[in-house]
Amino acid sequence: MNAKLSRYVFWPLWFVVVPLALCVLVVWLVKPAQDFTPVTWFEHFQWEVRDQQVPAYILFFTIFEMVIYSYRHSLPFVSGPEGGGQSDLPKSVREEYEHAGQLLEEADRILRNNRARVERELPIASREELREALEELRDAMAARPLDIAIFNASYERASRLVARRLGPWQKGEFREYVESIAVAVGVALLLRTFVVEAFKIPSGSMLPTLQIQDHIFVNKLAYGPAIPYTNVRLFNTLPPARGDVMVFEYPDPNPNSERQDFIKRVIALEGDTLTVESGHPSINGWRVPNCRIGWYDYHEGTDSSLKRSELYMEFLGNYAYITQFEEERGSEPQQGPYKVKAGETWVMGDNRNNSMDSRAWNGGRGGGVPDANIKGRAMFVWLSFGSDGGVTWDRLATNVLGKPRLPKGAPNELLQSIDKCLRERPPPSQTLPPPPKP
Repeated sequence: MNAKLSRYVFWPLWFVVVPLALCVLVVWLVKPAQDFTPVTWFEHFQWEVRDQQVPAYILFFTIFEMVIYSYRHSLPFVSGPEGGGQSDLPKSVREEYEHAGQLLEEADRILRNNRARVERELPIASREELREALEELRDAMAARPLDIAIFNASYERASRLVARRLGPWQKGEFREYVESIAVAVGVALLLRTFVVEAFKIPSGSMLPTLQIQDHIFVNKLAYGPAIPYTNVRLFNTLPPARGDVMVFEYPDPNPNSERQDFIKRVIALEGDTLTVESGHPSINGWRVPNCRIGWYDYHEGTDSSLKRSELYMEFLGNYAYITQFEEERGSEPQQGPYKVKAGETWVMGDNRNNSMDSRAWNGGRGGGVPDANIKGRAMFVWLSFGSDGGVTWDRLATNVLGKPRLPKGAPNELLQSIDKCLRERPPPSQTLPPPPKP
């Protein structure tokens, strides 16, 4: 098999196309076709795959990539001096064999790109000696079976001559290091711009769903990634679904103000009429179903004082989530009605009495999040710190949109109330509001 064909065709086939196709197939097979309440561990796994598809794709792609790579020397069609694909190679020389292929490729690149300088600066005898060494190494690598002694001698000679004759054109260690960093940074920036971004929870506006000092990942593909410095989105899937927890830029009308990222829950969409009665939302005259959980005593972040809130579970669209009402603050008896404008989404914090959300914007007149400000949907907690500064291990990998939960140490009667509310969850047909009136 031609070495270049192996490297540039079959290696991408095996290490990009095949693992990508397999991970897409697995996600498609595992992901449930319709909504359901998970019971068994496999159903929970299905639910996670459906709700967190980006991490699922990354996970399965990585697994298949690792498995295929472990069998790289036995893959069909991947062979040749630069491919390192002889299936009969002893394990003791496989690494050196691959390095030898890389050496040949580098020497060919240098001789091709710097032909005039090489011919001008290297004597004919030196160029001929180098050519013979490289051909000798190619012949040794192509031999069937591989003669290890001849290969080692040829590899040592070729390495020495390449370093001596082509050293000025070889990439130095520092340059390779800088290029590796540049590639890594570039990939990270692309991922951050179009795929996944990290976000830190700075306040208690989303308690108890999100704790202060939670670090989460945000799926920027959920609503279509925005192209920087434009109003264009790729794969636009706006508006968000009711009940989504989304990250967005605060819609401050002052163009000179510093940009701030907020995180809230989607409540009302374009055309809806929203009213809020003592912290409980109603959409188009339909009150979002809820279930009372009970009183909850807790510490907020690093604050040592004990706070008390009344907890409710709300059911909106595909989601069930816990909201809290701080005892000392109280709720306004009536807010609204608010009419959601075209191209906007209205949001509320789960901490209903302590959230700077759509109800408070525009001097208390209310306002929505413009589509252009939406950044992505919350996925899961990847790191969390407690009030003592230590890692809160039980919150790692918590699905923001998953089963409602309270922090570790919550009273057992509240946990029982949560389970009871979930058992009595209304059917899907009763968790969405009527369409807005024209």
